[in-house]
Amino acid sequence: MSVLHSKKILLAVSAGIAAYKAAFLVRGLIKQGAEVKVIMTPDAQHFVTPLTLSTLSKNPVEWEFFGDKGDWNNHVEYALWADYMIIAPCTANTLSHMADGTCDNLVLATYLSAKCPVYFAPAMDLDMYQHPTTKENIDQLVKNGNILIPAESGELASGLVGEGRMAEPENIISFMENHIASTLPLFGKNIVVSAGPTYENIDPVRFIGNYSSGKMGFEIAKVASRMGANVQLVSGPSHESVAGFPIERTNVISARDMYEAMHAKYDTADVVIMSAAVADYRPKEVADQKIKKNDEDLTIELTKNPDILKSLGEIKKHQLLVGFALETNNEEEYAKGKLAKKNLDFIVLNSLQDKDAGFQKNTNKITIIDKDMSMQSFDAKSKADVAKDILNVIVKKL
Repeated sequence: MSVLHSKKILLAVSAGIAAYKAAFLVRGLIKQGAEVKVIMTPDAQHFVTPLTLSTLSKNPVEWEFFGDKGDWNNHVEYALWADYMIIAPCTANTLSHMADGTCDNLVLATYLSAKCPVYFAPAMDLDMYQHPTTKENIDQLVKNGNILIPAESGELASGLVGEGRMAEPENIISFMENHIASTLPLFGKNIVVSAGPTYENIDPVRFIGNYSSGKMGFEIAKVASRMGANVQLVSGPSHESVAGFPIERTNVISARDMYEAMHAKYDTADVVIMSAAVADYRPKEVADQKIKKNDEDLTIELTKNPDILKSLGEIKKHQLLVGFALETNNEEEYAKGKLAKKNLDFIVLNSLQDKDAGFQKNTNKITIIDKDMSMQSFDAKSKADVAKDILNVIVKKL
């Protein structure tokens, strides 16, 4: 999933021949899942029609302070609406006005009101782009905190060949994605998350398992990905999905399968979050054929599964290791004991006594206890919001 997914992007189009590329830029942004609105300088209409851009963006396109009915197109509302603003093409004239604070059209008024990151993609002829004044204006805009999408080299409208043409729409989108990703709090971090239940076979058709749906672990994986992390998800049997996210998913069945998968990924991990509900025991012997119900009673001898979290804690080096504790009584006492015994950096406690917590629910209510035994409790929230709380604590600890 692109970092632009669900983002509100305001595209400002100024009057240059490269304005025709705005149509492709709008289409590309929407394909990445962004919501797009377009504003224009008045003369930009000579190069690309508002109808084209409104059709592609599915939003009205404005270029004046006042509409046909005399209503005011509020530049402040546009500026506050946007998560990101792109000025493309950014002509020499618009570039100059942005640098000196001139405010004589809707685009410039909106730019001066913007509190979001502003990207600008210059587009002009070779000599104009190389002019010292243009270079000074670009430097000033960058100094003011705007983000330059450099012009590309190639054939220009004048027939000259050189630097000055607006970056291609796909390159603008790629530039923005890379830049935004690099500013995310978990950018470049390798995070391994376990999720879901494990199943321990009794015979070919029966197993010992639990009620875990995997929802909490899957939400942690998705939120971590949105925060810029490289995420690997090790999941027991679950109907949950990470479709659309750049998450590497490994499916496992048993506790021993999960043990092997988690250890295989451990050395390169910066953070490991063990949210899976792993079976503590498995049948000592697994029947080759379906067990028939011949007797009134059936005895199954169980043997202990490997303790995945403890084994990871014992070999921990640079990793930040997070565990979960789902308890039914003496919650804090058991969670603190698990935290110390398994060499965790912190543990996420939730209780089956709480109506908002537990398996297969869309909400959770947690308390985070760190290795210094300090506690932080959170209100009941959706599991997606709980995942944000957990990952925000991880960001602080990193």
